Amino acid sequence: MKKIKVDTNAVVYENLDELSKEDSILIQKATEAIQSSYAPYSNFKVGACILLENGEYVLASNQENAAYPSGMCAERVAIWKASTSFPGIKMVKIAITVSTNLKKVDKPVGPCGACRQSMLEFETKQQNPIEVLFMGEVGKIIKVQSVVSLLPFSFDNSYL
Repeated sequence: MKKIKVDTNAVVYENLDELSKEDSILIQKATEAIQSSYAPYSNFKVGACILLENGEYVLASNQENAAYPSGMCAERVAIWKASTSFPGIKMVKIAITVSTNLKKVDKPVGPCGACRQSMLEFETKQQNPIEVLFMGEVGKIIKVQSVVSLLPFSFDNSYL
């Protein structure tokens, strides 16, 4: 038996003022995307914004459905929207923000496992890392340099 250590590095920003201008704009646009969220069942609204290498921003939000699990997370909506609207253009960064009227979300909310896997697919496809920033409604922001940082024992097409 051999034990291994898996390290994941992240930067934690205490507030939005500590972000670069580019990252601040990305978070702001992800927050704007929440306005188009359709979350009448969970009341948990998620916004995502992707920055493409050509400078375009792709905004998306979660879309729920009474027939669970037919809804879709904001991150996957954004990734697929970027891929279909801008084929061949690399994704540089994605920001994720949340909002709910049930309570104040004051800690960072990372993407779910299905979204991490979907984002990893496109990171692998484009052979370039996608930075990921995420936060709650207020408070700290977490930033990782690559989707694989969120999914260290990942599954990709090399296994097929």
